[in-house]
Amino acid sequence: MAIVKWTPMDVMDDMDRFLDASWMPMIPQRIMNPAMDVYEDKDNVIVETPLVGIDPSKVNIEIEDNILKISGQSSHKSEVDDKSYYRKEVRYGSFYRAVSLPKAVIGEKAEANYKDGILHITVPKADEAKPRRISVKAS
Repeated sequence: MAIVKWTPMDVMDDMDRFLDASWMPMIPQRIMNPAMDVYEDKDNVIVETPLVGIDPSKVNIEIEDNILKISGQSSHKSEVDDKSYYRKEVRYGSFYRAVSLPKAVIGEKAEANYKDGILHITVPKADEAKPRRISVKAS
C-alpha cells in the first residue's frame, strides 16, 4: 500500500476564492479579526494584538462595560496587477475585534502602546477585582 500525503481541506481558502470571484462585485470588503492575547498581572489586565503594517493613528480603542473594542483600517498600496499573484493571503481593509475582559477594569485609565507591529493595551483593574488580604483577629 502506498503512502498518500494528507492535505486538510481549507474551508477558508475555498470561501476566499468564492468571495474574490469577479462576478461578486456587490459583496462588501471582508472584515479582519486580529488575534488577541489577554492576560493579567497583579494590578492590570493586558491585551496584545498584532497589527503589523497598520498605522497606529488609524486604530480606535474603546472600553465600555468591561468590553474592549479595537477597530481600524489597513490599506494596501501596490502596483502589482492582481492577475500576477500566485497566492494572495495578506488581508487589507477594515478590522474589528471585541472581547470581554475577565476582570472589572478602570477603562478611563487604559494605556495603549504600539511597538514592532504589536498593539499593547494595559488596563488597570478596579479595586473590587484586586485580591485583598484580610487579617484574622483573635479574641
